Amino acid sequence: MIQDAIDSFVDIFSPPFRRVMLKSLALTAAILFAVGFGLDKFALSFVTTNTGWLATLISWMIGISVMVGFSVLAAPITSLVASFFLDEIAQLVEHEVDPTGPRGQPAPAGQALLFSLRFALVSALVMLVALLLFFSGVGLVAWIAANAYLLGSEYFELAAMRFRSRSEARAMRRHFAGQVYLAGLILSGFVAIPVLNLFTPLFAAALMTRLHKRLSRA
Repeated sequence: MIQDAIDSFVDIFSPPFRRVMLKSLALTAAILFAVGFGLDKFALSFVTTNTGWLATLISWMIGISVMVGFSVLAAPITSLVASFFLDEIAQLVEHEVDPTGPRGQPAPAGQALLFSLRFALVSALVMLVALLLFFSGVGLVAWIAANAYLLGSEYFELAAMRFRSRSEARAMRRHFAGQVYLAGLILSGFVAIPVLNLFTPLFAAALMTRLHKRLSRA
């Protein structure tokens, strides 16, 4: 498991992954910029004051609010955008791990879109759980445990569904629940690191593709 995680982390910065990463981050940045610019203009349209210092203060408060919104929206939007490239990542890893083995099949376009929205919702849920646990005083351990289950389940089933039906992928995840959860703990630690957490979808896809291949052989 540790070797899988190390190999997956190294993969993120390899040339094939780098191309996917740059496309994903560029699209994410463009969406965040557009959303932030739109929210800023929308908020300022309700501000009518001729007092210079007050207008400046309100403008700064709106800017800070937009930045806070970025910190909350960055992870879900990154997951949504990156999910469109996860099949490409899985294909690269499958070829690296088993060059002569069978290749998985990407999901149909409609199903892929549903998966993308589901990933974004899961990511938003993770952020919400993190905030609730933080303010409730439950602590970091509970936050990591919740993240491990959510992220591990979602990404493993995605990797498995390239070779199996949805019901088979879910059954396999439940059969190997312990190992999937351990991999989820690694993802949970990864997502807790600022900046690096933007690469979580790529790292998770690589890690779970390796785990699925290894468990399939077993």
